[in-house]
Amino acid sequence: MSRGRHRILSAIGIGCYALAAIVGFFLLAGHHGSGLLVPLWIAHGVLLAVLLTKLAADETGLSAALVVVGASLVAVYFADLARDDLTLERRGERITATVVREWLAPDQGREVHTYDYALARRDGTRVRGPALQARSGTFAVGQTVTVLADPEGVLRPRTPGDADATGTVLGVGAFALLALGIVAATARRGAIVVRQREEGARLAEQEHTLREALRTASADVHGFVEVHPGHYPDVSHRRAAGIAGELGLQPADEPGSWRFRR
Repeated sequence: MSRGRHRILSAIGIGCYALAAIVGFFLLAGHHGSGLLVPLWIAHGVLLAVLLTKLAADETGLSAALVVVGASLVAVYFADLARDDLTLERRGERITATVVREWLAPDQGREVHTYDYALARRDGTRVRGPALQARSGTFAVGQTVTVLADPEGVLRPRTPGDADATGTVLGVGAFALLALGIVAATARRGAIVVRQREEGARLAEQEHTLREALRTASADVHGFVEVHPGHYPDVSHRRAAGIAGELGLQPADEPGSWRFRR
């Protein structure tokens, strides 16, 4: 198998692994706490760093791994948001409720002015689950509002427009594509780095061979040493003249000639 084909297959495999990790962490996020997820994310990042460093053929693979892990984290975050929205759209009950109380959300900074709003049904019973959350001034006590409420009381009620999961689903797709794009770009860079190294090694070998040929070749009756440029396709005439000068040879009078006088 050629190196190029192997690199393409490696990039595809790493991309599939990155997507599988996003799906796996999304599924785990709904059932496990950070005590398990944090070590798994660290292990995932280390594995990606090893794979992408090998794919990039230099240290840029580490930076690429950090970006892929970051994009994956954001994708999982959006997927978790989309899960709640999709669940609420599927099983939510559309009700008309009244705002009975408002207070500053305890988990929000005062600068964002996010408030919780307690809701009650028309019969006076409280709407089950966490409070409706919105920016200050969105609702007023006594105001009637239509919301999607979770019959099981697990999810926070949302207004029908806010419960649309389209934006979050698009966010998941965008960051997943970003992760795949970084893998593809890393593979492309790796191919360039490997090609440059091979070209450098080939040039160094040809220069070494040319130096040995000039050093050991016998001069003709006119005192010239001649080498064939076709044997050194990656060596320019200027570089060949420089090598000859290092060995004490002078270029011939003909411009571009690969003949050098001892």
